[in-house]
Amino acid sequence: MKQKVLIVGAGQGGTSILKMLAKTDSFQVVGVIDLKKDAVGTRLAASLGISTGTEWEAFLTKEIDIVIEVTGKEDVFRAIRDKRHKRTVLIPGSVAYILARLMEEKEGLIQALRHQSFKQDLIFNSTDDGMIVVDEQARVLYVNKSAQRMVGIREQEVQHQHVLSVIPDSGLPRVLETKRTEANQELVLHNGVKIVTTRTPLIDDRGVLFGAVAVFKDITEVVQLAEQVTNLEEIRTMLQAIIHSSDDAITVVDDKGNGLLINPAYTRITGLSEKDVVGKPATIDISEGESVHLKVLQTRKPMRGVRMKVGPRRREVIVNVAPIIVGGILKGSVGVIHDMSEIQSLTTELHRARRIIRSLEAKYTFEDIIGEAEEMVLAIEQAKLAARTPATILLRGESGTGKELFAHAIHNASERKYNKFIRVNCAAIHEHLLESELFGYEEGSFTGASRGGKKGFFEEADKGTILLDEIGELPLHTQAKLLRVLQEKEIVRVGGTKPISVDVRVISATNVNLEKEMSAGRFREDLYYRLSRMPIHIPPLKKRKEDLPALVLRLVEKLNQDYGRNVEEVDPAVLEQLRAYDWPGNVRELENIIGRAMIFMEFHEQKLSLCHLPTLMPRLSKASPINQYTEAQEDTLANRVRAYETQCILSAISSHNGNKTEAAKSLGVSVRTLYNKLEK
Repeated sequence: MKQKVLIVGAGQGGTSILKMLAKTDSFQVVGVIDLKKDAVGTRLAASLGISTGTEWEAFLTKEIDIVIEVTGKEDVFRAIRDKRHKRTVLIPGSVAYILARLMEEKEGLIQALRHQSFKQDLIFNSTDDGMIVVDEQARVLYVNKSAQRMVGIREQEVQHQHVLSVIPDSGLPRVLETKRTEANQELVLHNGVKIVTTRTPLIDDRGVLFGAVAVFKDITEVVQLAEQVTNLEEIRTMLQAIIHSSDDAITVVDDKGNGLLINPAYTRITGLSEKDVVGKPATIDISEGESVHLKVLQTRKPMRGVRMKVGPRRREVIVNVAPIIVGGILKGSVGVIHDMSEIQSLTTELHRARRIIRSLEAKYTFEDIIGEAEEMVLAIEQAKLAARTPATILLRGESGTGKELFAHAIHNASERKYNKFIRVNCAAIHEHLLESELFGYEEGSFTGASRGGKKGFFEEADKGTILLDEIGELPLHTQAKLLRVLQEKEIVRVGGTKPISVDVRVISATNVNLEKEMSAGRFREDLYYRLSRMPIHIPPLKKRKEDLPALVLRLVEKLNQDYGRNVEEVDPAVLEQLRAYDWPGNVRELENIIGRAMIFMEFHEQKLSLCHLPTLMPRLSKASPINQYTEAQEDTLANRVRAYETQCILSAISSHNGNKTEAAKSLGVSVRTLYNKLEK
């Protein structure tokens, strides 16, 4: 819902604010007031269809959310302040102008980031070389168009899959294990395409491995050509056409080691033109290292992955050279030069962009929270009040009620909204790693510690907000350290002694009974009182069923975009059926059901009806969710075992009303193990 704004004062300042607010979707200017009927801002407002006047009293109703006073007159400001409705916010023009400028700058930064990402994709896809990037777990992150063409895949089909499921013989897992570059290795793909590939581990400036990249060239045609060559001069024209179309630098020498041919990419990398190379010795382009061409001509054997520096600019390259043998007679050699500096630069920019994106994680506001039920309205009002204070906040409620959504909204409504928002799931991180992840560590503090140490989540969130989800799963020894952070506003890294000051708003969330955990000795009482300065209880969906129609409409709007549907209406019978269910999984379960229902719809259908929910009806009648998974989609033993495990997990969660901690206990596994299985 848009905020209704009244602007008092239509001079230069009021006009500037009117122009900025008119561009946003969050505000609706309902009136512009000035004693001068022909003021600049008054004329602009009239042209935009906005009401104008000379007396602000007639416009100052209780429906006005915000009044921006831009006259600069103290008496006008005081008069408006005294007569405004208690829910109406009065803002001096100078403050409004600053906020509007900040919003404009934020939009500019987002546009610049999108433009940078577009340029990076354009560069990666402009090369004829195939490129596959994986993360540290060997899961596919990026596949450029050349790689998709060579391997015969589509990026969206293989993203986040293990690379061995895409290329069974890939050496990238080995590179991740050894952290060593494998240069110019030949490989035959499953479709018969022959490639030469260089695999490189991606290691940041702290020595931390975060992935690997394979850059490869389709050499099928080159190999076939080499096998069929009978006369070097006869194929010269064809060879020139091939190598001139390559983005890799190619150089050809005769059997005496004198230059015969180069392509434009060679000139771009080395800075040497044809007149500098053709007819000259093969050593002419070397600035550091020995001529690989001459060695190949001597041994008649190929050499691959030789590092050297070439040209007057001493460009660092990797060189592959193979002999050209026709009818058993050596005719010369051909070399391919790979420039690694550009890939390294693009990789650096890619990770810089990812760091920027991670800093913009808090994406929801209070406008995204739907709730007219009394308990929900109370929770929202408490959260808005808490956002204006620095107090620690404890969000309580069942799984799926929207605790993280509240945390996002609180951060974005606070003074910290332009700083980082970091979410930590205390149950999803192994307890042996949790302390170092939260507070960071010093160099050499344990085996495998990064050079120079590492910042923890609290240092990363300095001046911002940190959400500690599943706080009830925090180990006791880590609870003690967290208590120190809250009391002293400083942390000490693992393996360190020097305290580091941090200014962080802490929001914690839990779906377990912390009072019961305290009684059992599993949660510190002093920490509990520190965390719950401002407790907010988020009601379950079964206690606010009057919100179902609005929630369903919002979910339909969202899923229309996700699934490419055009649903405009929901049958009242669907809403009645949904009201008959108690929703142990809360809003998360509701989104799952609506999403699955829309999948069953035809693309032309615009009304969601009961006929779209046949497979969900047993669930809505409180039948066990285990009935939905009686058979695996495929009949292999592995699939049947995985399907049965899924049944057991869903049944346990459902029987404990979405409480994952209790579900894990009933299954005899840890909460972290349960989270890992849920992610799979």
